[in-house]
Parts: sequence; C-alpha cells; structure tokens
Amino acid sequence: WQHRADYAIAHARPFVAGKSVYILGQAGDLNIIKSDDDGEKWTSPVKLTNNEHWHQAPCNVHYANGNVYIVMEKKVYNDINGWNVNGVAPILMRANVNDDLTKRESWVFASELAFRDLIDEKDLDYFGVPFYETPRRTFIEVSKGRPCHPIGWLETNIVQFVDPDHIWYDETGHTFHLWMRAHTGKTGFACIVKVIETNYNTMVTIPEKVPSGKKIVYVPCPGGQMKFHILYDEVTKLYWLLSTQATDSMTKPERLPKERYNLPDNERNRLQLHFSKNCIDWCFAGMVSIGKGIKHSRHYASMVIDGEDLYVLSRSGDENARDPHNGNFISFHTIKDFRKLIY
Repeated sequence: WQHRADYAIAHARPFVAGKSVYILGQAGDLNIIKSDDDGEKWTSPVKLTNNEHWHQAPCNVHYANGNVYIVMEKKVYNDINGWNVNGVAPILMRANVNDDLTKRESWVFASELAFRDLIDEKDLDYFGVPFYETPRRTFIEVSKGRPCHPIGWLETNIVQFVDPDHIWYDETGHTFHLWMRAHTGKTGFACIVKVIETNYNTMVTIPEKVPSGKKIVYVPCPGGQMKFHILYDEVTKLYWLLSTQATDSMTKPERLPKERYNLPDNERNRLQLHFSKNCIDWCFAGMVSIGKGIKHSRHYASMVIDGEDLYVLSRSGDENARDPHNGNFISFHTIKDFRKLIY
C-alpha cells in the first residue's frame, strides 16, 4: 500500500472522467476531490452543495452520451426518529466527462423524489410490505434490541436499458432507471424509479409504469433488502448483480441468535452473484463467499470487470468484528472467467 491522501469525505466513490480521477462523497454536503496525475496528488475537498445532508454507498457509476452519471441521496426530510430512509431522495447527477467536475456549474441534478412523497405505506397490500407495522415517523422494537424503522429506499444504482425489445427501452437514450435497496422488513425486493432527461439542463425523477398503466416501485431482486451492486457487461449484454443472500428471514425475531444483527431480513454473511438480461428475471450464478459464522460478514460489496475476470471488494468480518454490521476488514475476491457462469 502507498499512502496518497487523507480526506474527510464519507460514502465516497472514485471514478474517471476525461483525463482526471475524482472521488465524490459527502461530509454532510456533497464534496469532491480531483487528481490529474493518476492519483498521485489530490486537490482539497470542494463543496458542491450548501447546508444539506446527503447519503450513499459504493454503488455503480454510469457513462453515456459523453457524460458521467452518478447517484447521491439527499435527506429531504429530517423528522424521522431513527434510521431515516423514508425521507431520502435519490438524485441522479450528470456531468460532461471533459468538464472540471469540481465546479458546481458542471453538474446537472435531477429533481427530488423522496420515498414518502411517492409511497404511503397505508396504500400497500397483498405482497407483505411493510412486513412490520411502524409509526410514520419513528421506530418500534419488534423484539428486544431489534428495532424496525419506517419503510424506505437507499443505496442507489443506475440502470440504462439498451435492448430495443425491453418494455422500458428508450430509443433516444435519455431515460435512466434507479435501482435501490428496499427497506421493507422482508427480503427479495428492490425499489425503482426513472429519470428522464427532458432537455440539456433538466432531469425529472418520476415513477415507472407497466403496460396496464399501474405504477411500479417494487421489483423482484435477490438480496434487494441489503446494499447491492449492478454492473452491465457490454460483452454478454447482461446485467450482473452482487448481493446478500438470505436464508432465514421468516424466523421469529425473538428466536434469532443473540449475535445476529437487527431483524431476520438482515443476514449478512453470504455474498451471491446473479445475471439477467432485463434486471427483473435473475439467474443464480453462484456464491462469491460465505462467512464461517454469524459475525463473519460478506456484504456491502462492489465489483468491477477486468477482461475475463470479475473483481469484488467486500466489507467483511470475523469473530473479532464488533457485530455483523460493523466488520473489521475488507476482503478481495476474484471470479475468474466469470462469463463462463452463464447458462
């Protein structure tokens, strides 16, 4: 390892734009740093917002139309007592790859759509969401030491459909879908919305619809209850999903082992890989890593494609970890010839 820089930015992601490398994250406000020499030297952090509160995780970065696209999440409402994913809005950000992205004027921000402004949990029925009933603005203890917070979304990935046969394909190339972790108290769902570029300076965030005219927010997603990562592979024309596998989410909360973190849907020690041609129908590709015990987490992972191989970084833990959520090391995994997993 070589020490290059220190920066007080959380939820940060590196990405390349033009001839520069950037790291974008938050310190309350959005902050960005830049390197013009392949990461040898870095600028001081530059604020892109003022007096706001942002969030994210190491999710994907997308390139299209000569632009770089990245999502950060703005805390629009701050009246939640507890984990606030109900008042969060995913904001798609766009910039030309050749501009100086440390300048606020280089960025276009999509419109805000917070979860609570789209979804009223009282209107949901027939598919078990929310799994536990909570007050609108605070949490309940489902069992001792196991809180459940109001439903919401977070940790957003970008998906662009390029297959003309896909129902949500936009031939103009100006529609992007946001795929988010769904906090419902249950497993197997992700949340989605879409963003449309209406002109050069405007991007609008709206719910997607199915052919019947019904709005669709919840879609099937293996591991969608936890942070996941989606990559599109140009070679195979497939989407790859790196996520957490659940095995016992129907266990009564009071019957969980003491070492288990939070609710039954919060199992964190099994890292899995899927592929799909449409982001709805997922095919199981295999297990990336399975921890030996409850505290041996393999979760909150990211991945990149390098030739024929897939590289994975996982927030991991062992018996010395504080708990399954707060791991004590980062593990690196190589999936060689990952395309051979396709069937």
